Amino acid sequence: MTFLGYVRPDGSVGTRNHVLVIPSGFLAAKICEMVPGTKTIVTPDFGAGRTNSDREIIAQVFIGLGRNPNVASVIVHGASTAAGYPELNPVRIAEEIARSGKRVELIDPLKDGGTFVALQRGIELARDMVYQASKLRRQEVGDEHLSIGIKCGYSDTTSGVAGNPAMGYLSDKIVAAGGISMFGETTEVIGAEQFLAKRAVNEEVGQAILDAVQIIEKKAKATGLDLRSVNPVPANIKGGISSLEEKSLGAIHKAGYAPIQGVLQYAERPQGKGLYFVDNWESSTSMFAGYAAAGANLVFFQAGGGGLPGKDLLEPCPAVVTPQLWVTGNPSTYARAKASLDYYSGTVIEGTETPEEAGERFYRTVIGIASGTLAKSETLSYQEAVQMYLQEPMF
Repeated sequence: MTFLGYVRPDGSVGTRNHVLVIPSGFLAAKICEMVPGTKTIVTPDFGAGRTNSDREIIAQVFIGLGRNPNVASVIVHGASTAAGYPELNPVRIAEEIARSGKRVELIDPLKDGGTFVALQRGIELARDMVYQASKLRRQEVGDEHLSIGIKCGYSDTTSGVAGNPAMGYLSDKIVAAGGISMFGETTEVIGAEQFLAKRAVNEEVGQAILDAVQIIEKKAKATGLDLRSVNPVPANIKGGISSLEEKSLGAIHKAGYAPIQGVLQYAERPQGKGLYFVDNWESSTSMFAGYAAAGANLVFFQAGGGGLPGKDLLEPCPAVVTPQLWVTGNPSTYARAKASLDYYSGTVIEGTETPEEAGERFYRTVIGIASGTLAKSETLSYQEAVQMYLQEPMF
């Protein structure tokens, strides 16, 4: 199957056509306020007080978001207290993004004559970038240009029975077409890591999966916390999950059955096609920003019903430049939040569709959104701060 996307100079294909302003701060916020069609990241993780390693992770998120195929052009500003660090030097970030072939402009209050002069220049640049981006037209391309990032949450019994298997079907379809699928949540595969390791393309990748789990468990135990004794959480138990192993075995269904090509670190871009395990954290704000920085042009949250708040899923898309689709296999969640969901696989539980029929319907829905149909999360103007996956202490 094909979709309609924006072909970029480096050969990647976007499902959206944004102008990005980075990093966060006054200049970025005001430019985006004034110019429709622009995006920026909102985050408290700007680099000051962080270790060199964590600052490099922050830089890779900024660079990765700028290189994301959903971005047509980028403005980088130097109005940050962390701009003096080599990792977060605005010139370095701009040059790294520019290697993708897209237009990148740099604004700096120190060189432009002050903050308000820089703001004026930023607005002028953003207006021109948005105008030029509007001239681009979608082209028909193959599904090998899809790159997705997957998360599950609010897990209950329906997650492993219907919701995550539907995600796995989609993942397998995209991988079979030559695309990329990324899944993660290292703490959410504990108890099922041996099954994932057996699906690795080689022994080295399999060991990397096992090592990722062992390292996160060791870090937790160093704080006096045994992850195997505090998971599943009360909401999962209320949703019918009885053990961590049961939860993890249900969670890994979202990765389908394709061979696992490698283990990626947070915000790391895959070097090839296929299915990848990402050593990341279960927080959706950090995870989806990391997937977008790794090049995902669509991201997915597969929701069960355990602990899901409210009637509507009035949650922003923390992937910044990448549409987030909310999907579920839980009939109660669907009844409560139908207006906020992009896809429902509970028909398998209800007996009205086979898993294959539900999977093909999901695939067609995704192709439509990749081609320009809005995801439900895109119909709300609402943004929350993105917490990046930084593992070292602040000083």
